[in-house]
Amino acid sequence: MSCEGVARQTHSALAYYQFEALRAAGVVHGIFTRLGGVSDGAWASLNMSTSTGDAPERVHENRRRALAALDLDRLPLATTWMTHGNAVFVVESARALDLDTPPQADALVTRQRHVVLSLRFADCLPVLFFDRRTGAVGLAHAGWRGIVNGVLLETVRTLQRAFGTRAEDLWVGIGPGISPSQFEIGAEVARLIAQASAAEAVHYDEDRQVWRADLWLAAERQLQRVGVHAVEALRLCTASNTHEWFSHRAERGRTGRFGVFLARL
Repeated sequence: MSCEGVARQTHSALAYYQFEALRAAGVVHGIFTRLGGVSDGAWASLNMSTSTGDAPERVHENRRRALAALDLDRLPLATTWMTHGNAVFVVESARALDLDTPPQADALVTRQRHVVLSLRFADCLPVLFFDRRTGAVGLAHAGWRGIVNGVLLETVRTLQRAFGTRAEDLWVGIGPGISPSQFEIGAEVARLIAQASAAEAVHYDEDRQVWRADLWLAAERQLQRVGVHAVEALRLCTASNTHEWFSHRAERGRTGRFGVFLARL
């Protein structure tokens, strides 16, 4: 399966998605589905999180398989402990970070080559950044709390401070997440999302008498506010397709996390 600007790739039993714009620029990356791993039960099968109850040795094997599929398994890996906030960690060295005690942050940025950025998702949006002028890259975790807390804005600002990035040079790809048809929210959350992004990112469903949010649109509008206009979105719903994706909401909290990896070689 493919859609405009995005291609679905396979490697043995694994399946992952790539943005054509990043591939053309030589940025190695993969948005991995839940397929092709060794975990079972609620975490079947390519679960990338050790904090959801899965066996650590299975998670490590799943991570190894994904990295090997991208030919990144010999490179140091940088990740974070995510908090749905707006902290951004700058990876300044190609050495491996301590994966047992990662920094608390919801985004990673670097200009270092040969270091892999990685985060985990299950309804929140993976957001990939590439500075076409300086070569800096970034990866953010943006659910509704992250958008309200400004994690995407802070990622752009951190790229600007750390590497001299200009907003007009940024290309941003937004990956799969929960769609408006599956994302029912309360009035206060709707107000916060609209305030942080745009009014059209939320709407009231008269039939069900609930508010709904379009996180892809919210993320795009927020990025546009700071001058980022080259934005592509892979609008695949995690909650509607739990065969291919983990979904915290659809699976009522008992599920794994799919992984996203990003590196410049």
